[in-house]
Amino acid sequence: MKREKSCGAVIFRGNHTDRTYLVLRSTLGHTTLCKGHVEGNETERQTAVREIGEETGLTVAFEEGFRQIITYSPRPEVTKDVAFFLARAEEGPIVCQPEEVAEAAFLPYDRALAALTHPSDREVLAAARAFLEER
Repeated sequence: MKREKSCGAVIFRGNHTDRTYLVLRSTLGHTTLCKGHVEGNETERQTAVREIGEETGLTVAFEEGFRQIITYSPRPEVTKDVAFFLARAEEGPIVCQPEEVAEAAFLPYDRALAALTHPSDREVLAAARAFLEER
């Protein structure tokens, strides 16, 4: 069994009363959170920052204390771990990486949750929102 690792983040803007979350529609047709493969000796956070920049052009600041791992099989004989962080996006436009991202948008929680294709992404988004609500 081959193992792969990716890292990314639940990215948000706004405050406690008016928060939106970033969702990406990939060129493959599914809607997901921002993430990508670890390259070389990158740390998890370095990977997340690089992937966020490549896929969206956004600059983010991590919220300390949130890290969630999901594990799934993207294809036969492959197991993939994805480490998700929580990050606040600075203001500025989204610039989609055309090879991977067809569209990206900040949506209110309920719309973001409904848009995500995979249940594991919905669970991570829900956990990130709960983490922010508890602060």
